[in-house]
Amino acid sequence: MYPSAMDGGTALIPTRFVWPYGGRSVYLSGTFTGWSQWPMAPVEGCPTVFQTVCSVPPGYHQYKFIVDGEWRHDENQPFVSGSYGTVNTVLLARESDYLPAVLTARIPPTSNMDVDNQAFQRLVRVSDVALPDDASRISQTDLDISRHRISAVLSMHSAYELLPGSSKVIALDVDLPVKQAFHILHEQGIPMAPLWDFSRAQFVGVLSALDFILIMRELGNHGSNLTEEELDTHTISAWKEAKFYLSRQANEHGKSAPRRLVWSGPDDNLKDVALEILQNGVATIPIIHSPAQDGSYPQLLYLASLSEILKHICRYFKHSPESLPILQLPIGAIPLGTWVPRIGEPNRQPLAMLRPTASLSAALNLLVQAQVSAIPIVDDNDSLLDIYSRSDITALAKDKIYTYINLEEMSIHQALQLAEEPYAPYGLSSQKCQMCLPSDPLLEVMERLSRPGVRRLVVVEAGSKRVKGIISVSDIFKFLLG
Repeated sequence: MYPSAMDGGTALIPTRFVWPYGGRSVYLSGTFTGWSQWPMAPVEGCPTVFQTVCSVPPGYHQYKFIVDGEWRHDENQPFVSGSYGTVNTVLLARESDYLPAVLTARIPPTSNMDVDNQAFQRLVRVSDVALPDDASRISQTDLDISRHRISAVLSMHSAYELLPGSSKVIALDVDLPVKQAFHILHEQGIPMAPLWDFSRAQFVGVLSALDFILIMRELGNHGSNLTEEELDTHTISAWKEAKFYLSRQANEHGKSAPRRLVWSGPDDNLKDVALEILQNGVATIPIIHSPAQDGSYPQLLYLASLSEILKHICRYFKHSPESLPILQLPIGAIPLGTWVPRIGEPNRQPLAMLRPTASLSAALNLLVQAQVSAIPIVDDNDSLLDIYSRSDITALAKDKIYTYINLEEMSIHQALQLAEEPYAPYGLSSQKCQMCLPSDPLLEVMERLSRPGVRRLVVVEAGSKRVKGIISVSDIFKFLLG
């Protein structure tokens, strides 16, 4: 039973209250409970997030939390000073006038957003209601102001500020066998590594998970000249030449040029670094310093990513979010990311999704052909089960699995289990499968994407977890930088 303030025939509104800041015991107390204490339960899989659902009549209400015996309020929700000290407030309209922004739980970036329990799924899902027209419109003036301020901040700071106090950066020799290189990527848990050519004394490129995908597809091609035995001695340099040859064959004009190494210097400003990443479609960029003017004796300092630059933006505007008017807009009202097309909506890029029973070959082909970095894995109702990303391919290097599998026979479900710890449950327990709701504000989405290892958020429908879209770090920067 949920606590309720029953008042005759008044229609009560099921309302979820969330305390996302941890504690041993957490209670909710408010005007709708007669200021009595109502216990809150930790969310399964998120022990620092407590929630409860109350049946609350429409109107203005005040509430507080009792955390480990102390009265607390949530500073990230509306609050006022009242007879019970500082209290949070909530205004519930009539059932037909639900306001999504009022009831959306603010979950901290550490959560994996898997906070929907069975009880909540049976309730009215306020976040599924269409946003009011006035909230859906983006003022061009607000957008221009926000973009200008973000560009100004990024232009004032350099890539040098991204360098940690201490870190390990791995580079690979181009004469290293490809098989050994991918074992290194898997063992080190990294999706890519810069390539060093000793004969030229230069960094000449990168080896990434996409290379492994292309190699696996080539091994699965019966007409291929590359065999599993040759992979033992096939060097990175030889593979890059073969890749260049294959790209020329695929090009209808037969013209192609080797891709240059994309890099930045420590003195380059963060806006230029971000634009370099976006314009070249890469995930990370080496920060390289050369003490000589001719570029000789290059030193690899760090591998920078957009998520680290995004973290810089979030940290800078954390205490003055009002200076960026667009930060409180719900992501469902912002033109960013890739979304499932609505009925009758023309010319929209479809969102690539697959069932867990689809073959690994189908997943790899879709990653390459659709030029995406990840694919949501969904059930027959399009509800999110997991996500398969490019970097998952390196799991095939474990125990030389790639030498005896058949890409057509192995399912995505089986491929994902290879990357899991033994006996780990399949599905949303995976930390890489991060979700958000269409009603979540842009600032919250940015903060989640700025965390290490989080490259994208799958936008889902509350309760059913039906996939609505996907937003990547690069999508955020394309929007913020115009």
